[in-house]
Order: sequence, then C-alpha cells, then structure tokens
Amino acid sequence: MSSSAFSSLPLSAAMLANLESLGYAQMTPIQAQSLPVMLKGKDLIAQAKTGSGKTAAFGIALLDPLNPRYFGCQALVLCPTRELADQVAKEIRRLARSADNIKVLTLCGGVPFGPQIGSLEHGAHVIVGTPGRIQEHLKKGTLVLDGLNTLVLDEADRMLDMGFYDAIAEIIGQTPAKRQTLLFSATYPAGIKQLSATFMRDPQQVKVEALHDDQQIEQRFYEIDPQERMEAVVQLLNSYRPESCVAFCFTKQQCQDLVEHLTAEGISAAALHGDLEQRDRDQVLAMFANRSLSVLVATDVAARGLDIETLDMVINVELARDAEIHVHRVGRTGRAGHKGLAMSLVAPAEAQRARAIEEMQRAPLNWHPLSSLKPKAGEPLQPPMKTLCIGAGRKEKLRPGDILGALTGDAGIASTQVGKIALFDYQAFVAVERSVARQALKRLNEGKIKGRSLRVREL
Repeated sequence: MSSSAFSSLPLSAAMLANLESLGYAQMTPIQAQSLPVMLKGKDLIAQAKTGSGKTAAFGIALLDPLNPRYFGCQALVLCPTRELADQVAKEIRRLARSADNIKVLTLCGGVPFGPQIGSLEHGAHVIVGTPGRIQEHLKKGTLVLDGLNTLVLDEADRMLDMGFYDAIAEIIGQTPAKRQTLLFSATYPAGIKQLSATFMRDPQQVKVEALHDDQQIEQRFYEIDPQERMEAVVQLLNSYRPESCVAFCFTKQQCQDLVEHLTAEGISAAALHGDLEQRDRDQVLAMFANRSLSVLVATDVAARGLDIETLDMVINVELARDAEIHVHRVGRTGRAGHKGLAMSLVAPAEAQRARAIEEMQRAPLNWHPLSSLKPKAGEPLQPPMKTLCIGAGRKEKLRPGDILGALTGDAGIASTQVGKIALFDYQAFVAVERSVARQALKRLNEGKIKGRSLRVREL
C-alpha cells in the first residue's frame, strides 16, 4: 500500500469510502505531509499555496475527532474573505457526508446579523468565518467556544496583511487552552512567527515546494518605462487576446486607473479591491466566473479566495514586492491540466524584485522586448457571454432550474447558449451568449419566472 493512499491513514471506513466517491485517490504532497501530524492531534504550521489540496487536508483532520451528538462548535476555521469561507465550508460539507448530520455554518460580514443568530441557536459542529464577524458574535455571546477541539487559521498571511492580528488574538483568547491549532499560509512573514510563538504548542512544520511546472505555465517578463505601464497592458491583451485574465495591481487607485484606461480602449474590464460593497463584489466575481468579463483588475488581498477553474492569463502590472507572492499570483493560471500564461511588466526600479524571483526560481527569467508584441486583428477584447441580473434570489425560493426553464421555455433560447447561474440571497446572475442577450432580456422581462414577473437587467 503506497504511503500517499488515503487508506494508509487511521480514518474511519465511512470517511475512506466518501473520499473515494469524491474522487480523492492519492494524497497531494501537502496532504501526505500534514495529515499524519494533524490526526495525532498535534499543532501544525503548513506552508502551502491555494490549489494544493490544503482545504481537504484540514477538513479531514477537523472532522476526525467530532462528536455528532454534541451540537456545540467543535471546530472553528478563520478565513480572510467571505468567498474563501464559502469555498471552505462547501468542501467541509462534502467531506462530512459520510457522518450523520454534521452541521457546518458560515459566519461572515457583509450579510445580516439576525439570521446568523438564529442558525447558531440551532447549534453547529463546525463554524467557518471571517475574524471580524466571529469577534462580534463572541462579544454578543451568541457564539461560545468552550467545546472547541480544533482551530484552523487559513491563509493566515493574508489575514495579517488585512490587519486582523488583534482580532485573531482576541478570538484565540476565548478558546480552551487544550485545543489543536492548525495554521496554513502561502508565505511565512514575521507576523506568522509571532502568532505561532504566542498561541501554538510545539507546532510541527511542513512546507510544500511552491514553484510551478514550466510545462504548465509560461512566464514572460517585459522591461518597460514606468509611464508605459497602462499601454503595455493594452498591448499584451491585444496581442494574446485571452478569454479570461487577472491583472494584479498594488493599490485601489491603480486598479481604478487601469480599468478606466482599458474601458476607453474598448476592453471589457472591472476592478476588485477592498473598498467594494459585498453586493458589487459578488457581481464582479460572478461576471468573471461566467465569462462575461474579460479582465479582472485586482489587488492581491482582494483576489484571495478567487476560485476560477480556467484562467488563461495573469498580468503582473507591477512586480510583487515579495517573490513568494509572485509565485502565488502566477499559480492562479495553468490549473487543472490547462496551460497558462503569466506576463510581468518590470520598470527599472523593480530590478531587485526581478532578481529575487530569479533566485527563488533558480533559473534565468524569460525576457522579451515590448516591440515583439503584435496586435491581432479583430474587435477590441470582449467576452463571449453577457450577464443578466434577476431581482430575486434564494430567499424568494428561486432555483437555477427555474431560471434555465424560463430561458429555454418561453424565451426560446437553446440550453447550450446559457452559461453559469449564480444565486445570492436577493438576486441571481445568469450568463447567456452575447448574440442572444438582447432577446433573452426582452423575453424574461415580458414573461414570468416561476409564475412571477421579475425585474431583469443586463449588467
């Protein structure tokens, strides 16, 4: 039996059968290194990037000691963003299917407080949330952590970047001393060392090599003058014409400026940064995921928890100040067996950063002149889909099938022309092919969805 098989771990037969049904055959490197340590109940610091299988690793570990009959919070996972918390909760629910009636609850900001209190009154075994909202529930006494076995800090470096150190410290202060603490982080800054020294007991450390497979991701570096930056992004997009691209900037202002520049060139782009209202953030992410937005211009912190299956290209509008963050950005493309492109614009002042990346990759950087970019003929970059926003959501009992039915029935659109459907509490987004967007909008506004007339608009 190979040591990378899940069956080599001391897991229940039901959990092993569930892992097999989910298609988990072999452990990823981070799972193979961390699970034996976590299942023994030891504290752990794991350095691993998004997409390495870390969520399943700590998910399996925190479910192992759970008592389904005790309806108190036995495991708490802290995440930097609501999107990541939603993803983590979804994965833990899938892993918990083999056990009877394990309740997983998300507690994040940006949504009403009242319904969360109601859910907590019914009890939950596992809580996944953002530090600010967890702190609020602890202050109000609506969340009690007396029965906690396992505390997980996911993407701990990002939480520290976002200024959550004090909130995390305060939350940990309300947990039992005899808990297991698991810390996952892509990078290992000083704040992490401080956290672990203060709150962990003799933690084991594991690190998975974070470099990318050159066969999967092609990296190119272009030397530019600082004032050419925006125009260079346009040249890259017009030359490669990716269907989906994330362009990384440092500041919200840089994001806004670039989006305005791209939009003026007829390129479909939107910004993602920390100042966006949750509703606007949901909208931008839904449009990007359903391919009705070509370029997402984002800050590093805002892009955390982005879950895009196939991302054609990443552009570093400016080099990351840390080589590990560069590796992290680049690793968003070339996933799930797809090839990816990562383009970096480098002004003379960033030469030191370029050298740090070269040292980390242990290979010379692949430099190209900007003049080598030749624009491809055709319209400015526009996405294949358009998004329609429907003025009702989960709370009105709307389901994806109702939307698909209205489009393919009354509106007469082929199901192959309908893309992703994303449901939120009070609104829903559906992607349709550009060529039928107008027809779909008109028919949905004139007809009914689930027997009701609902307001539909194009985003």
